[in-house]
Amino acid sequence: MAARVPVPVTLLLLAALALQLGYHAARAPRQRAVAGLAPAPPLALLRLASLGEPVALAKAMTLYVQGQDEASTPLGTIDYSALRTWLERIVDLDPCGQAPLLAASQVYSASSDPARTRIMLDFVYRRFGEDPGRRWPWLAHAALVAHHRLHDPALARRYAHALNATAAVVPAWARQMELFILDDMGEDESAIALIGAMLASGQVSDARELAFLERRLHDISARRRRAHP
Repeated sequence: MAARVPVPVTLLLLAALALQLGYHAARAPRQRAVAGLAPAPPLALLRLASLGEPVALAKAMTLYVQGQDEASTPLGTIDYSALRTWLERIVDLDPCGQAPLLAASQVYSASSDPARTRIMLDFVYRRFGEDPGRRWPWLAHAALVAHHRLHDPALARRYAHALNATAAVVPAWARQMELFILDDMGEDESAIALIGAMLASGQVSDARELAFLERRLHDISARRRRAHP
């Protein structure tokens, strides 16, 4: 005899189906004219539809959003403002899930449109502070995208500074990204001030990292002396 599906699971599937049907019915008249996602439903409605299983609904929504990136809906035609609402809702429903931030920083940020890329990077940056211990890899990648793809060192530094300033456990190379960005910007004085603050704060305790910062400080000072004898 087949195992019986639990009632909560059945109700959740029915609610998700109803939500999907309602969504498609609402957008059907303009589906051919406008490609891409419509904004996600309000969070309160999604919590109600989840029937106490927000993580399960978040995973279903993740699959739905991933399904939009198809040949019939190429990445360049997706409304990134609407896409962001879906990613925001998924994170709200499942704060421990990493898929939305991974997708934003490494998949959707690859858009050829800088404005779309900035929407995704800003999403990662805004949500980083809620759980920096888990979300630092995505912000580190966002800093690299801002610096090397958008060629916006000021934006890259903002993201790198957030990594350096957090009290969460972040690898040394991620904390040091701000120094390398300042170096590329030719901001020697800011780099010296940052190294001094890192050494004085006591946040750096690893001997190898301390040695690296002291050597970096020495190199910058020597470079400044050569430039201004």
